Amino acid sequence: MQSRDRYRIALLSAYALALHGFEAVVPSPVPWLRLGLANIVTLVTLPLYGMKAALMVTGVRVLLGSLFLGTFLGPAFFLSLSGGMAGTLAMGATAALFPRLFSTLGISLVGSFFHNAAQLLVAYLLFVQRIEGILLVAPILITAGTVTGAVNGLVSKYLLAELEKSG
Repeated sequence: MQSRDRYRIALLSAYALALHGFEAVVPSPVPWLRLGLANIVTLVTLPLYGMKAALMVTGVRVLLGSLFLGTFLGPAFFLSLSGGMAGTLAMGATAALFPRLFSTLGISLVGSFFHNAAQLLVAYLLFVQRIEGILLVAPILITAGTVTGAVNGLVSKYLLAELEKSG
């Protein structure tokens, strides 16, 4: 990896961190529900620099974001880490295994599903340990994740097209 690429990946991580912090101050109708705007940066990073860079952007965002927001090693940290890593791995695997089958929107939807599934699993294993609670929240979380995943996928598709035009 060239130093120019490292610089750009660091810049993308900073963008993801800024979006992560922005979301923390935006009021939400449900306390644990987020738009996942930082995932736009991961979606843009994936085709430009590959899976390793996308995982790095996600990891930096989750780690530094939790340190800045005071949630490090708390429930929000573990939910964000598990969801972010599972979503990024699923998006990377989908892009690698089916490069012509899924658009950026489809890859985003796959990522949002795995993001939410991982969060539900971690919430069950570490915090709730009652399947009734998980089953009650799952439809809301997956529906919201599908909507935000679609919006993030469309925004990412637009950003990638603009980046391609600019060279």
